[in-house]
Amino acid sequence: MSQNKHTKEPLFHIVKRGSIVWWKAWLIRAAAIVLALVVSGIVTYFLTKEDPLRIYATMIDGAFGTERRIWGLLQNISMLLCVSVAVTPAFKMRFWNIGAEGQVLVGGLATAACMIQLGDKLPDILLLIVMLITSIAAGAVWAVIPAVFRANWQTNETLFTLMMNYIAIQLVAFFTFKWSVPKGSGQVGVINRLTHAGWLPSIGGYDYLMNIIVVLLLTVGMYVYLKFTKHGYEIAVVGESENTARYIGIPIKKVIIRTMLISGAVCGLAGLLLVAGTDHTISRDTAAGRGFTAIMVSWLAKFNTLFMILTAFLIVFLEKGATEISTSFGLNDSFSEIITGIIIFFIIGCEFFIQYSVKRTKKEAAK
Repeated sequence: MSQNKHTKEPLFHIVKRGSIVWWKAWLIRAAAIVLALVVSGIVTYFLTKEDPLRIYATMIDGAFGTERRIWGLLQNISMLLCVSVAVTPAFKMRFWNIGAEGQVLVGGLATAACMIQLGDKLPDILLLIVMLITSIAAGAVWAVIPAVFRANWQTNETLFTLMMNYIAIQLVAFFTFKWSVPKGSGQVGVINRLTHAGWLPSIGGYDYLMNIIVVLLLTVGMYVYLKFTKHGYEIAVVGESENTARYIGIPIKKVIIRTMLISGAVCGLAGLLLVAGTDHTISRDTAAGRGFTAIMVSWLAKFNTLFMILTAFLIVFLEKGATEISTSFGLNDSFSEIITGIIIFFIIGCEFFIQYSVKRTKKEAAK
């Protein structure tokens, strides 16, 4: 005896949006940030019994409280932005370059080697030129190795670039031990402390201004390169479909190798800015995780380097503010990471509502 089976229709279904006006997308992001602050405030009150408004005021003070903090904030934004700009061409091509951390480190290592070995042998201008060339070349070579394997033998670029990070870390560890001052300490210390040979010049008395200007020019230049040049068009097509790119005659292998050369070169330049313009030393922590954080910055900005200025600012502001919260209220670092994690979770989650819309089924809507 047959029975009619009635499948229960869901109350809601998810539909992919065709397109959304830019201001609506940013309105959704703003709403997500407000909601994240509300949730963070509730969590803060129940965990610490502190006034959430005081917590947020402390976050702002940690980032903008003094002129020194403001310049530190701008410096950190510029360096994170630089690495984010570097990985963007590869990501837009759907080449998952997880090796930016190592590429920055080898660029910084090349810079430090020039400063240590040639600091007292070359004039300042010539030394800076040599440092620029070697750091860019080092980063480019480190990035092109996995690109060649991916282009010719279809290796997994995610694992390849990730493993290259560990090799770079160990190389830096080896040379920092070799150059350590005093011997055997494992720390290089400030390179050329007395002569400042190889240090990037300060502008108007501001040590970080050179870095900020270079990164801003690089950001605008990469935006123009990706949006208005033939190379940028080829990167976009290869990222959308390699079959389509092959059909219209785009040399895929050439595009992959060329794009990774550019990506690695910019990472190498970031290493130069960190060693010669900020830290004036080299260590395993020179990149400080920026190679991985840059992935999130690039994705949140939808590979638009101009929007990355906003996303990089948001990430750095949260990090600075969370650190100040831990210091001012005597809380451990775990609490600041909880607040940062909640806010970032909401920011990433709101992208779902930008890409998709949730609608009621026709029967439910009729009821």
